[in-house]
Amino acid sequence: MGPREREERKAYYQPSLTAEYDEDSPGGDFDFFSNLVTKWEAAARLPGDSTRQVVVRSGVVLGRGGGAIGHMLLPFRLGLGGPIGSGHQFFPWIHVRDLAGILAHALEASHVQGVLNGVSPASSTTNAEFARALGAALGRPALIPLPSTVVQAVFGRERAVMLLEGQKVVPRRTLAAGYQYSFPELAAALKEVIA
Repeated sequence: MGPREREERKAYYQPSLTAEYDEDSPGGDFDFFSNLVTKWEAAARLPGDSTRQVVVRSGVVLGRGGGAIGHMLLPFRLGLGGPIGSGHQFFPWIHVRDLAGILAHALEASHVQGVLNGVSPASSTTNAEFARALGAALGRPALIPLPSTVVQAVFGRERAVMLLEGQKVVPRRTLAAGYQYSFPELAAALKEVIA
């Protein structure tokens, strides 16, 4: 049997303004999303060691034509964009081409197995830094914060926690596996996405 890959949304690690998470960090038992991802990973796990298995835990995927950027572009183009809440929370992101590249690398490189974090190596980006970079890429200011109370009212408590607290996630095993990022820096990734 060949390798089995599964791409999942970043919800496994507990939101934190201070903790740093790599592929060996614990998670998965603190809210609905973390429990869901834990169950997805358990369901995807094949018994025994006869099959090489890889799980990719992705951050916010940046790409053209939709996704996270699709929801952000209009307010930022209108000059109404800015950080969410305090803006101090980490914002683990990855360019869609790199996420696809990690999946392809996992398929092609027989030494790759286990969990890979599908996030950029520039994972110490905060939400405020992301907002400034997106504003700069669009040639617009990014000064108007989205208050925490509005985020909680619009997204509900569980999703609001993910947006307001974030996680600092590092791709330690992804880099050690030899994956070479096409877009390791946020400015270049955003420039390509909105071009």
